[in-house]
Amino acid sequence: MSKKEKLIYELKNNQTNVRFEILEKLLLANGFILKGVKGSHHQFGNGKLLLTLPYHKPMKPFYVKLVLKSIGEI
Repeated sequence: MSKKEKLIYELKNNQTNVRFEILEKLLLANGFILKGVKGSHHQFGNGKLLLTLPYHKPMKPFYVKLVLKSIGEI
């Protein structure tokens, strides 16, 4: 199991206490690029989707589900 697969597995099973940096790493590894930052909101895009994530510690489970859905893991 690769690090990326392990991270996805852990996020599917526990969507609380997830740091912003982990979601950012996962998005960048799946072809998203950082489009821009306004205050605490970071925008990631891949040509089809544009996600806006607030910088919170920890991230809310809604945003974890959104990231997993956008990379096709849900």
